Amino acid sequence: MISFVLTRLLRAIITILAVVTFAFVVLRMSGDPAQVMLGPDVPQDVIDAFRKAWGLDQPVWVQYLAYLKSIFTGDFGVSMRDKASALDLVLERVPATLQLTIPALILKLVIGIPAGIYAALHRQSFADRGVILLAILGFTIPSFVMGLILVLVFSIILGVLPSGGQDTWVHGILPTITMSIGGIGILARFSRSAMIEVMGQPFIRTASAKGLKWRDVVWSHALPNAAVPIVTIVGFMVGSLIAGAVVVESIFSWPGIGRLLIVSVSNRDLAVVQCILLVIAATMVVSNLIVDLLYGWLDPRLRSRAAH
Repeated sequence: MISFVLTRLLRAIITILAVVTFAFVVLRMSGDPAQVMLGPDVPQDVIDAFRKAWGLDQPVWVQYLAYLKSIFTGDFGVSMRDKASALDLVLERVPATLQLTIPALILKLVIGIPAGIYAALHRQSFADRGVILLAILGFTIPSFVMGLILVLVFSIILGVLPSGGQDTWVHGILPTITMSIGGIGILARFSRSAMIEVMGQPFIRTASAKGLKWRDVVWSHALPNAAVPIVTIVGFMVGSLIAGAVVVESIFSWPGIGRLLIVSVSNRDLAVVQCILLVIAATMVVSNLIVDLLYGWLDPRLRSRAAH
């Protein structure tokens, strides 16, 4: 078990380092922050002074090593635009993002998984076909399209919900629904497939032949064995919560991390963008690490195989 955990931790560290490196290089290749911050009509000597003040005149590899050193010391840089700590700016937006992502995740779990399980236990029924149709529609329509449709229907046509802002809890209804619809469809489909596969296994027929109640067969034998693929999808969703909020927060003018990322990218605010990408990568890696550990707990064969 120790080697299993250490292997996953090593992979997590390597993944975060790879993401940090990729983001650092791409941001340096995407344009000169001095030109964006100062504008095109600024004299060259002012641009040179700006680049020197922020260390942009040094070679990329020197900037990269300095960035790695600062990260390991807990310094995530200073915003070129606000002259404030990049980490503080990101942390200020975390509560707003969590106000959307946590309710959206709860909706995905309490609707998607039960709907998929119910459809699997009632195959070829009207309910099964309805769940499949809604699931396909849910995860094939992009979130920005779904958000615009919801705004058109509930804000413009019906006029019952606000189209943007964060003034009251009502303002969070449309963005939360937008973030959850796709995940509900994905969870419903995967839960249905996992349950159908498990229900066709010989041990399910054996348990039924022993005279166990159908409810006990489903809860004690089918669901635990169908949990592994479902946990995989849930872990991926948890890891991508912040990344998935980028588009939705932009559509509904929600002041969270996603909107801050869009603004920072357009301004070439390197420290803030790097900090947000690091937070997103860390969230994904940690969630995947937890999923791997749950694998070992749910299925000991995976743990022994990884150790070998």
